[in-house]
Amino acid sequence: MKIKKDINESAIRIERFIHKTPVLTSQAINKMADAELFFKCENFQKMGAFKMRGATNAILQLSDTQKQKGVVTHSSGNFAQALSLAAKNVGVKAHIVMPSDAPQVKKDAVKGYGGEITECMPTLEARESTSKKIQEEKGATFVHPFNDFNVVLGNASAGKELLDEHPELDCIVVPVGGGGLVSGTALSAIAFGNNCTVIGAEPFEVDDAFRSIEAGMIVHNSTTNTIADGLKTSLGDITFNIIKNHVQEIIRVTEEEIIEAMQLIWERMKIIVEPSSATALAAILKSKQQFSKKKIGIMISGGNVDLKKLPF
Repeated sequence: MKIKKDINESAIRIERFIHKTPVLTSQAINKMADAELFFKCENFQKMGAFKMRGATNAILQLSDTQKQKGVVTHSSGNFAQALSLAAKNVGVKAHIVMPSDAPQVKKDAVKGYGGEITECMPTLEARESTSKKIQEEKGATFVHPFNDFNVVLGNASAGKELLDEHPELDCIVVPVGGGGLVSGTALSAIAFGNNCTVIGAEPFEVDDAFRSIEAGMIVHNSTTNTIADGLKTSLGDITFNIIKNHVQEIIRVTEEEIIEAMQLIWERMKIIVEPSSATALAAILKSKQQFSKKKIGIMISGGNVDLKKLPF
């Protein structure tokens, strides 16, 4: 199976640059969910999120000439940090286009990882045009935060690690933003699972993936009023096609359900997770009957939280 070979090769390629993150359980949360839950803790990943995997895999696939000219991406958060650190690890210059209203804590992190920031107006059009200008002027290679097959394959290594450790999982629940993690996890479930399905979790406030599946085409959000800041992004054509064909369904949750699940993880498991990560547990607790008595993997996508803005 080619996809199995591709994921295995990606996992080996990035192995020395990433953490193999732990899988944690909580008897208290299992009891609440009436299921066995296995939390894949990418909040313990380098730079605090799964995106380190995809960014590293994409950079390692570049030619020597491309590496010499550097990479460029546009991101307001986790991928900006991931690409900066991944580039630094292999001696490649990273140009990061960030909107002017991006949190200072994230700008500081990017600088700390060696990324060179170019600020732009906080619109997608400005991000894309600024990135294009840097590509033309510097000859840098553009690396998309999620709509890049090498990024998806790198992200798939998290699902592979989870299934290597727990091959008996019935299902894995994954937060959905741009779709880079859920599509990678879906490919890993096909390659390494035993009839393991993948379900997405998404806030009602930014339910573009749910609506895209219904419409059979990519649709966008008109507003992004959610606490799950990592899930505001729309799908790309690569991630949409994988989700459409290999993700069983997408469960939508309210802002209150996300906050309750986030607080539950902090209190019961004593780990820091960002609101986006809590969306997956919120979906399981909301649809308890569906998951009852099953063995469920949960992707904890990241733990980059502004502690001054906690919702509880």
